[in-house]
Amino acid sequence: MMEDCLFCKIIAGKIPSDKVYEDDTVFAFLDVFPASEGHTLVAPKKHFVKFTDMDAESVAMLFEAARKITAAVEKAFPAEGSNIGINNGKVAGQEIPHVHVHVIPRRKGDGGRGIKSIVWTEPDTTNLKEVAEKLRRAL
Repeated sequence: MMEDCLFCKIIAGKIPSDKVYEDDTVFAFLDVFPASEGHTLVAPKKHFVKFTDMDAESVAMLFEAARKITAAVEKAFPAEGSNIGINNGKVAGQEIPHVHVHVIPRRKGDGGRGIKSIVWTEPDTTNLKEVAEKLRRAL
């Protein structure tokens, strides 16, 4: 636990939350500034600042919990779909430096858009083979 981390304090019960799920490794609670009714945050109990800091086992447990919660959210509110996402780093919109997955229920006509509405830089698509090779080398 990081002493000054808001989410670590919520997970430890030092700050109240509306918990919806908890297991040995994951804690999920309602977002206090929801994008839609049922908007839930799924966070690992262990403190990780960025998604890319996580080990494979922690990622698997986080996303299995996110899958369960997404199914429950869609059933409880009847949602026709959902957005599931992580803001990884401040520049990407991460406000709390503790990994968390947003599960946002969606309904037809809710005024929201898809993941590509976050940013659209209109990259050059004539060099996709070069981009793919650059990524393969980084892996």
